[in-house]
Amino acid sequence: MRDAAINLRALPEQRDLIDHAVSLLGKNRSDFMLEAACERAQAVVLNQVFFNLDADKFQEFTALLDAPPSLHPGLERLMAVKAPWSAGAA
Repeated sequence: MRDAAINLRALPEQRDLIDHAVSLLGKNRSDFMLEAACERAQAVVLNQVFFNLDADKFQEFTALLDAPPSLHPGLERLMAVKAPWSAGAA
């Protein structure tokens, strides 16, 4: 049972377009909009965690991951700074 409300405002022409699609699919507006929003949300989340590389790019990528980190003076200075909340911070 659904018990969380999601409210939104739309232009009349947006509502009409959605309602037209709803009628073509034989669904109700809420189910259609929830399904569409969830599909888009899943795509956004997957975009953040999944990417596709061809064999050459994958080999290059894994070589970069396996290589030792390069020296970076600014990063070394940053990592040497004590956090204000840690014991002994200046």
